[in-house]
Amino acid sequence: MKTTDPIADLLTRIRNGQRAKLEVVSVPASKMKIGIVHLLKEEGFIRAYKCIRDEKQGVIKVALKYDDEGKAVINTLIRISKPSLRRYVATSKIPFVKNGFGTAILSTSKGLMTDRQARQSNLGGELICTVY
Repeated sequence: MKTTDPIADLLTRIRNGQRAKLEVVSVPASKMKIGIVHLLKEEGFIRAYKCIRDEKQGVIKVALKYDDEGKAVINTLIRISKPSLRRYVATSKIPFVKNGFGTAILSTSKGLMTDRQARQSNLGGELICTVY
C-alpha cells in the first residue's frame, strides 16, 4: 500500500499500538523513520527498536513503553509539518512542548534533532512532530 505521508503512518501506528496495549509495532523502514524512532528511544518515550533488513524496504520493530500501572508513556504524538503544509521554524521560534516536559523533533541541516539539541546547536529547521 502506498502512503502519501509515511511519517504520519509511523506516528499513527505507534498511537494505535499503545491504545491497543501492544508490546511491539512493525513499521516499514526508511532513514527518516529510523532517525525519529532513535530520538524517541533517547528521550525515553519507547523501550527499544530494532531494524530488520529484508530484500525489500526493511522493517522497524518498535517496542512500546508503559508505566507500572500499564498506562502508555506517550500521551500525545502530533504530526506538525505535513507534505501539504511544511512548517519551518527559526532557532528563536522552536516551541517548548508542555513547558519543556515534552519534545519536538526537527529536521535540520545537521540531521534530525530534538528541540533542546537544535537550540543548543543554534539551528532551525522543519518541525516534524511533538511528543509528550
